[in-house]
Amino acid sequence: MEFKRALVALSLDPGASVARIAREHGVNANQVFSWRRLYQQGRLGVPALMRDDGLLPVVLAPMAPAPGKASASADGDGTGTGTGTGTIVLELGQVRVRIVGQPNAAVLAQVLDRMLR
Repeated sequence: MEFKRALVALSLDPGASVARIAREHGVNANQVFSWRRLYQQGRLGVPALMRDDGLLPVVLAPMAPAPGKASASADGDGTGTGTGTGTIVLELGQVRVRIVGQPNAAVLAQVLDRMLR
């Protein structure tokens, strides 16, 4: 898997030639294209996290009300305290990280760094 991901990473560099990369590593170019498709689908063990512009995709989804609560309050944390805290859910392939409250920026940066490796 590591070999496949490494070749995919090389092939995604701007100006990279899939045929040249495949030839240099003793594989068929069609195989590299196949691995690229699997990578983009998140099926090579590491999901496709980065878009061509280098940004992470972000999806905003409405919070489901907690059991026993009619709806979340306007401050986003469901407590009605006005603290502005909420929940961040990061999903990468089969990995899900849920952060509740206001995360420390340094800790959040470390979590993202580990997940993007």
